[in-house]
Amino acid sequence: MSALRSLLGALAALCLRALGASWRLESSGPLPTGAPIVLVTWHQGLLVAAYALRDRGLWVPLSLSRDGDLAEAALRQLGFARSPRGSSSRGGSRLLREMIRRVRAGESGGVLPDGPRGPAFAAKPGVLALAAATGVKLVPVGIAAAPARRLGSWDRARLPLPFARVRLAYGSALEIPRSADAAALEAARARLSEELHRLDREAERQLK
Repeated sequence: MSALRSLLGALAALCLRALGASWRLESSGPLPTGAPIVLVTWHQGLLVAAYALRDRGLWVPLSLSRDGDLAEAALRQLGFARSPRGSSSRGGSRLLREMIRRVRAGESGGVLPDGPRGPAFAAKPGVLALAAATGVKLVPVGIAAAPARRLGSWDRARLPLPFARVRLAYGSALEIPRSADAAALEAARARLSEELHRLDREAERQLK
């Protein structure tokens, strides 16, 4: 990672900490205690999640791209653990093995299942494979904020404005049997997607 990207990541983290300090954070639903767990939310909520879940030592898988380098630098400054790196096209199997290793070591993480490049709201199978291999609980998280701006990125990431109300809705943990076959994993993927959409709608309603 270049020194410039490290510096830019640190500055981004500093700005997010300053902005997030003005938000009124609220949450609903029980967040399971104990380790490990894997929190799951759509890519559009990454900025809110990065602030709300800071300083917990969570790992977050990232791509091997330069954007991934920048995100890694910012996350480390926000108190996240070193990120497993890879993607579906580069180092995907290595990434899954590393996430499995981290879970088995008792480490919790967070996953954006439609990342790193979309399409938005299309959950990829990696997080389900991780849960099936390790038995880790997947905890879906819905996110809403008002007032907020939508960025022009593919995920239409949500950026709450200063002093915004920000709501996180935690859903029930989803567990995948180790014996799950391809059909069961696909059914679990659909169930996870539906729950994430439901929780986003719930969080939006709670802001009204």
